[in-house]
Amino acid sequence: MLTDIEIAQSAKLKPISEIAKSVGIDEDYLIPYGKYKAKIDLEFMKKVENKKDGRLILVTAINPTPAGEGKTTVTVSLGQAMQYIGKNAVIALREPSLGPVFGIKGGAAGGGYSQVLPMEDINLHFTGDMHAITSANNLLCAMLDNHLQQGNELGIDPRRILIKRCIDMNDRALRNIVVGLGGQINGVPREDGFVITVASEIMAILCLSSDLSDLKKRMGNMLVAYTYSGEPVFARQLKAEGAMALLMKDAVNPNLVQTLEGSPVLMHGGPFANIAHGCNSVIATKLALKLGDYAITEAGFGADLGAEKFFDIKCRVAGLKPACAVIVATVKALKYNGGVLKPQLSEENIPALEKGLVNLKTHIENVKKFGVTPIVAINRFGTDTDAELNTLISNCETLGVKAVLCEGFAKGGEGAAELAKAVCEIADSADIDGFKPIYDIDGSIKDKLLKIATEVYRADGVEYSAAALKAVENIEKAGFGNLPVCVAKTQYSLSDDPKKLGKPTGFKIQVKDVRLSAGAGFAVALLGDIMTMPGLPKTPAAVNIDIAPDGSITGLF
Repeated sequence: MLTDIEIAQSAKLKPISEIAKSVGIDEDYLIPYGKYKAKIDLEFMKKVENKKDGRLILVTAINPTPAGEGKTTVTVSLGQAMQYIGKNAVIALREPSLGPVFGIKGGAAGGGYSQVLPMEDINLHFTGDMHAITSANNLLCAMLDNHLQQGNELGIDPRRILIKRCIDMNDRALRNIVVGLGGQINGVPREDGFVITVASEIMAILCLSSDLSDLKKRMGNMLVAYTYSGEPVFARQLKAEGAMALLMKDAVNPNLVQTLEGSPVLMHGGPFANIAHGCNSVIATKLALKLGDYAITEAGFGADLGAEKFFDIKCRVAGLKPACAVIVATVKALKYNGGVLKPQLSEENIPALEKGLVNLKTHIENVKKFGVTPIVAINRFGTDTDAELNTLISNCETLGVKAVLCEGFAKGGEGAAELAKAVCEIADSADIDGFKPIYDIDGSIKDKLLKIATEVYRADGVEYSAAALKAVENIEKAGFGNLPVCVAKTQYSLSDDPKKLGKPTGFKIQVKDVRLSAGAGFAVALLGDIMTMPGLPKTPAAVNIDIAPDGSITGLF
């Protein structure tokens, strides 16, 4: 059996100009990065702005196992299947972060015969967007520390600096650091830290901006610190946004690549869904809607994270109206939610599967609350038994939702053809004006958090630490209480405790802090033990990744 990278390396790619031409992008608007990947000049958006939008399809999932459930693989296979049945579809995905690539999950370009290519480039440095974000973020940090060193005209309190440096790698040793040591010439000593690049506010800003001017304005609006007198300090007061926008001038253009079967893919932006809002860029999604009759996008982790943020934040900001939501479910994840330990997930266990179905049922109900029709895509694994698959399908029928087997990993687009037909049927007949976010944007931060907690997580309420209560007070005092709320929590549970699987009851979520991302346009609520800088596992994926003298890569997946 071929590995993901062996399948990718044996594929024959089309020139990226050919992929662009297939969706009506003139070569004049293409900025090539070699033969098989390119950026699209944002000026092209003006050319298609009056074109009718296609139907928007979201791919989400149930609460996953630590290995993930193949949501990107299903998204890619669905896009290929649309092409297979003669439909015009464009896929819009997030870019991978180097942290998971070298950590535990591996790459994020799909798998098997449903991959996005060139897989090696995409999972490594791609077109440099992550590095541009890292540089822009760290320039702002450097300018802030320089301001402290050069007299601190704004009166910034070094104990109340909010912005942290970032790096696109899992490195727990950088979570909490001290900078400015070594004497007067080396700056003002203070506590600092790093977040992973995909958790930085600039990543969120890139993914929610409409163009370069909007990006620059949003970066200027970033809240970076408070003064000694308690007044907020924004990036624009440091006069940083111009240089930051310059560093982002290429990153703001969406990236065009292709699947194994030559389907077009817009891959742009990559915020995590457990510590950020988990969706690709508004720019790429809107362009996909103009280029295809169907735009297929995904939101990270389970529907309690990525889908909720897609509906409540991204769709609200961009004026998007989804026509269908595909909920990816696996037999393994259902057994995991039914209490089976990871080493035993490959063994048949119908009782555990049936017990775990409560998790799928909750996500189905949640999607419907937004006025969106769900369909279940069963991502088939080689260890799934017929009895388990039949149990899952019959239970979905009982729940009143269609479930379709997806074999895109093993068969590519052909393996998801039935799923594509069913999705088109739902999307074509959908009343997209029935879509609505789950909370009122004008409510208080506490009101919005309570709504998410009770309606989506099924919690009994919300409890705040003293620090979180003070943060909410400061945010609302500064006039930012009417923003959406982006919840940072574990992806493994509907609750904020990763050990509470299935559908937990009798709990309240614990808010340990609330941070303002004024540039991105939301407040971030940190729940439980969630961290914005992940660590590497005991045996990182990096130990198996290598490059030979001839340049061939192994171990990447």
